[in-house]
Amino acid sequence: MARRWTKEEEAILRKELLGLYVDEKKTIFEIGDILGIRWQTVFDRMRRLGIETDKTRKINFKRRDDIVIPSRSEHLAEFFGIMLGDGHLSYYQVTVTLGTKELEYARYVEQLFHTLFKVPVKLIVNRKGHKVVYFGSRRVVEWLLKEGLVNSKVKSQVGVPAWIYSQKSFMRKFLKGFFDTDGSIYRLRFGLQISFTNYSFPILEGLQKALQALNYKTSKLTGVNVKRLYLTKRDDIKRFFCEIQPANPKHKRRFREFEKQWVGSPVGRGDRL
Repeated sequence: MARRWTKEEEAILRKELLGLYVDEKKTIFEIGDILGIRWQTVFDRMRRLGIETDKTRKINFKRRDDIVIPSRSEHLAEFFGIMLGDGHLSYYQVTVTLGTKELEYARYVEQLFHTLFKVPVKLIVNRKGHKVVYFGSRRVVEWLLKEGLVNSKVKSQVGVPAWIYSQKSFMRKFLKGFFDTDGSIYRLRFGLQISFTNYSFPILEGLQKALQALNYKTSKLTGVNVKRLYLTKRDDIKRFFCEIQPANPKHKRRFREFEKQWVGSPVGRGDRL
């Protein structure tokens, strides 16, 4: 439980956050970077202080009329894969947090978001070096919630939207987005293995369904809290990189390196991304 503030502390925090959020029109992410705290902590403080996280409270706020709500497409399927991998929805922001060495892929995600929704998208590096791609739009968030995304994937145990299975091209792009953000490839003793990992059991079930619909031979789901799904057959792994065409450079580079030494010296399962 958070410590109760004194009246003096509360007054200081209120003045600080109102100045940054309302007067200077900083985003919650930018405030977190300025104060050296997580954006979730900024959000919690604002809620405790009764500062509504609503863009209409900002000076000179204007409702955006140029936002596009996209139709179902391959790009949108990839977006959903990314969001169910490393994405997050707050009340009015869409966010993806990527690794410290994923700048090139972060720029790819930034462009994909802009292509879909026609909004200004921001890419920042947080204090831990992670690449964060985000944009703000309450209208988009409300639409995404109606389309099946949730604020907490683990708590809600969200699954894959049904429309993804309506076309093979949608399934391929969804797998691409998810693998780019929450997948890995590593060497076994005599070969390679692709792994999909998530805390939501329905998401992994959905991935398994999509892979099997595309004629990949998958493992059974494993794990207690963290669920995992594997592709191990050589032909499946090669076909995966040929058909799905991951966009994340770290996966493509890793696959090329391993492919050159497909049957190499024994390596343990710890050699993964």
